[in-house]
Amino acid sequence: MGRDRVTCCWHVGDVLIDPGPEVSHGAVLKALDGEVPRAILLTHIHLDHAGATGSLVQRWPDVPVYVHENGAPHLIDPSKLEASAGQLWDDMEERWGHTVPVPEASINLVDQGDTVLGFRVAYTPGHASHHVSYFHEDSGWAFVGDVGGVRVAPETYSMMPTPPPDIDVEAWHESLDKVEGWEPEGIGVTHFGGHEDAAVVLKDARETLDHWAEVARELDSDAFEARFEADVDENVPDEAIRASMKQASEPRLEYPGLERYWRKLGNERRG
Repeated sequence: MGRDRVTCCWHVGDVLIDPGPEVSHGAVLKALDGEVPRAILLTHIHLDHAGATGSLVQRWPDVPVYVHENGAPHLIDPSKLEASAGQLWDDMEERWGHTVPVPEASINLVDQGDTVLGFRVAYTPGHASHHVSYFHEDSGWAFVGDVGGVRVAPETYSMMPTPPPDIDVEAWHESLDKVEGWEPEGIGVTHFGGHEDAAVVLKDARETLDHWAEVARELDSDAFEARFEADVDENVPDEAIRASMKQASEPRLEYPGLERYWRKLGNERRG
């Protein structure tokens, strides 16, 4: 949509991680400059991470796709995924493009404890029930999709994307613990880029998640969004980065996921 540093596709050796929305798959092809990847690894199947997968597999039918079992059915038949996204955005074609189904034969399932193509796999829900993260053993980098939040260097402010319906704060903390257990040398997030201060990114993710979860517990939607917008504006002085972060994780969508999380718990924490 004409703005950079919103969503990235990671190119690690001969593997792609999270190729992004279908509308941007041309940018991925241009960057590859004729190279055909060995595989596509998906952290989860939300359109900003995996929407381009079907178009790329259509071009490269022999390239396997790796995804958690809970997300696989929505790659094979993306109609429900698109219908759900259509309830949140009224500019689907411009924002996401048209999601092409991935043939079932191309899909390979990954889960906690697996190793694939030099990557360790961890099941990391909290943002999405089908989210996994990957640790690249050669580089020591962790590629964590949305688990590490939205963070655009050189700014150090973090936003935690909390759209409905799968937000689970406790599960998210456990996922951050798993990533921390890898002792990564760097963190690769989809929104946006690489961060060498891995321990700081994970610490900020925990604190930011807890802070806004508590704010959502106290305020209604309008008051939450107003406070959230004001906090971002105050703490991210770079206007271009601020716009990229807000596009990657729209403030209007932060509250509904957290509100649903509290409602499911009866407004009380577990344990």
